[in-house]
Amino acid sequence: MAANHAHRDDNLLEDIQSRLDSLNKSERKVAEAILRDPSAATRYSIAALARAADVSEPTVNRFCRGFSATGFPDFKIRLAQSIATGTPYVGQNVEPDDTVAEFADKIMLSTIASLDKARQSLDPKALGTVIDYLIQAKQINFFGMGGSASVALDAQHKFFRFNIPVTSYDDALMQRMVAAGAQVGDVIVLISYTGRTKEAVEIAKVARSNGATVIGITNPESPLAECCTAVLGVTAPEDTEVYMPMSSRIIHLTVIDILATGVTLKRGKDFLSHLKKIKESLKATRYPLE
Repeated sequence: MAANHAHRDDNLLEDIQSRLDSLNKSERKVAEAILRDPSAATRYSIAALARAADVSEPTVNRFCRGFSATGFPDFKIRLAQSIATGTPYVGQNVEPDDTVAEFADKIMLSTIASLDKARQSLDPKALGTVIDYLIQAKQINFFGMGGSASVALDAQHKFFRFNIPVTSYDDALMQRMVAAGAQVGDVIVLISYTGRTKEAVEIAKVARSNGATVIGITNPESPLAECCTAVLGVTAPEDTEVYMPMSSRIIHLTVIDILATGVTLKRGKDFLSHLKKIKESLKATRYPLE
């Protein structure tokens, strides 16, 4: 019998996904049948799920008990609750024989699920602290390498509107030199999905030693997080050893939007006329709507 690793209050779909590789062959078939269409699985009889997974009914029962359910009916109730509490985090691994429709759907659903998970984990208090640091900054530098470079550039595009000197850098040597020249009042925002890039950690230490405020948008359990003044903890179920960054980049871009919005709101109504002037400067560059 599978061990009861899951807790009753956990998200069942996330539990199934996280334990997928540890299940035996027949139980994994049950898990994959459920993850393919969780909503349909809530309507199955035990016989129907067994057929869909090509396993026996006792295997289905054993699988359910392995996830702290008393039996299949109890399991279906928890599955329905898991779907109702948020976007289901379903198995989204792209397979070589997927059709365009299949892998496009997988990527979309995976991104939606990752955003929802990030929404639940973001700490409002930490967001408020970071927004206050950004408002008080003499200048802001956004650092991102590899897949995070585009996020740093997007941040520059957002924050230049706030009458604070702002620059983004994607080159490690430039980042190191900027950190070496940093002073009290400067804010450096380091964006890293893993938080394990050695250069980023070293740069954070250099910047802090010179009195700069260092903000990390990164994994909260990473070496980079330990070096920062403040951390916005962001995690995403993404294997950076295999695929290009996808959902993590979208989450980071969304966090930048949240920070930019927070700075705008903190500036108050009087600042809106400045933003409006910048927006209206683009009117002459566009064809009018028909």
